[in-house]
Amino acid sequence: MRYTQTTLKKIEDVFDELDYTVRYEKGSFQSGYCLVESRRVAVVNKFFDIEARINTLLDILSRLEYDPAVLSEGAREQMEKWKKSGE
Repeated sequence: MRYTQTTLKKIEDVFDELDYTVRYEKGSFQSGYCLVESRRVAVVNKFFDIEARINTLLDILSRLEYDPAVLSEGAREQMEKWKKSGE
């Protein structure tokens, strides 16, 4: 996987399709992020570089429960690629 701004944008778009808001804030997160499920907000440490942001968002995606049918075809294909690259 390439750690670029384009990859980060694609991941953020998947969160958008799942009705989650991604925010970059400073805070004392033990894991580097905070997930507020009741508000569907993922808060990531704003001091992370692009690689850490991508890895963190992919980690959050792997923990979310969602119906793949709500995602567009392109987003589903991307999710499959990311899952395979993470194995």
